Amino acid sequence: MRLSLPQSRELTPALVLALLVGISFFAGLGSGPLFDVDEGAFSEATREMLVSGNYLTTYLNGLPRFDKPILVYWLQALSVKTFGMNEFAFRFPSAAASGVWAGAIYLFTRREPGTGTALLASVFMVLSLQITIIAKAAIADGLLNCCLAVTMFAVYRHFETGSAASRYLAFAAAGLGVLTKGPVAVVIPGAVSLLFFLQQGMLRQWLKTVLNLPAILLFLAIVMPWYTLEYLDQGMAFIEGFIFKHNVNRFSSSLEGHSGSILYYVPVVLAGLMPFTGMFFTALLNLKKLLDEPLNRYLGIWFVFVFVFFSLSGTKLPHYMIYGYTPLFILMARASQYARHIRLHALWPATFLLLFAALPLLIPVIAPTIDDLYIQAVLRSATELTGMTHMLLLAAAALATAAVTFVPGLSTALRAALTGIIFCLCVNFHLMPVAARLLQEPVRDAALLSKARGYKVVMWKVYYPSFLLYSQSFAERRAPLPGEIVLTTVKYLERLDNPDILFSRHGIVLLKNNDLKPRR
Repeated sequence: MRLSLPQSRELTPALVLALLVGISFFAGLGSGPLFDVDEGAFSEATREMLVSGNYLTTYLNGLPRFDKPILVYWLQALSVKTFGMNEFAFRFPSAAASGVWAGAIYLFTRREPGTGTALLASVFMVLSLQITIIAKAAIADGLLNCCLAVTMFAVYRHFETGSAASRYLAFAAAGLGVLTKGPVAVVIPGAVSLLFFLQQGMLRQWLKTVLNLPAILLFLAIVMPWYTLEYLDQGMAFIEGFIFKHNVNRFSSSLEGHSGSILYYVPVVLAGLMPFTGMFFTALLNLKKLLDEPLNRYLGIWFVFVFVFFSLSGTKLPHYMIYGYTPLFILMARASQYARHIRLHALWPATFLLLFAALPLLIPVIAPTIDDLYIQAVLRSATELTGMTHMLLLAAAALATAAVTFVPGLSTALRAALTGIIFCLCVNFHLMPVAARLLQEPVRDAALLSKARGYKVVMWKVYYPSFLLYSQSFAERRAPLPGEIVLTTVKYLERLDNPDILFSRHGIVLLKNNDLKPRR
């Protein structure tokens, strides 16, 4: 059966998007070890869930883990049962959710400005630096951002049409978001929609929407069963650990040392949107024109709320800003018609790639200024892993991203896709594997050695949850006693007298402690 011309025009962008999702989110998904702390912690908690058969409460290293709700662990457990206990399985739910997130952007934007803008917005999302990394990470953020996007799109569709189906979809997606990462999944949609409806002079309609009893009951039907059972199982420990520590305290104070200035997210946004940062400035410079339309005002309020809210938060982490990237991608796509001096946009990815290409030259200059012995060891190893091939590869990629802007006759979407593919391939198949070899392969290999020899290990001055996963055992975190096997770094070797080194690579050390009492 032949497709008609309109059907073909609709199908082609969808196939292009599917191809880009495959390249950015799924290619090489299981090729590298899990990164600590987050990937290791989520995956180990899922492993312990499968071993124990307790699908209600998550545990990490044998202790209750109240950091996040349950949904992502259930999805990881299902994936592991399907694909086996490996990196691909732990990361698959995030990649799949991110694929749905990209599809949601395309479908929503296609109904508003048109297919060309929809594909461009999706290209920006799929191939940007932070998204291509977070979409493959075995953590909750890919799933949360998918839920947030669907919620926010359904809210706007309800604003436009009054559709009951859109209202129910918004409440259902928000419920799944609350099962994924907690209150943030309702704080962002609630605050943004309130501000937007106020700006539109429609407060009464907003109240009517959020107080709709059937929608509330749908939300509660999704959220309350697990939250109720978890409270009955864990009592106030759950309230104090999840609600207060990992939500209230995370905003009011710096949790686990993750703090920063009020301008913390400015460089995060500039780097996170690579290689499309230039189009971000195009959107900023044409903001007045864009804000003439209600949709753009809605998207603008969404991004600004996320930026301000998390800039005021006591705890700051780069991936928090991703909650506001979805509207940015659409605004950037809609602003692309105003883009001038498009060749200057190539300066952002080209400069980024050239800086990394220069690492073999920069490390010898930087290393002598650093006192930390572990960082020194990592930098020494980095010089061994990044040589002339590394420099030539990234320099060629930088040149290619610049060259794309000089090719005549390319559409904005195709130009962005080609630039993004070059950049994405460099990140996913060169830079991230180098980072994995430096930072995580030693932890994984030390864990596998420990598992093979049946060691009972103590973690001293370090925290690597992935070690627990790969060794399939627990490890106490404390000062070691004489005769114990210890996982630590070269930074702390000088505090021990004559330890037996069992494994050492890139600053990670597995040893037998012969000291009566390690010096603190």
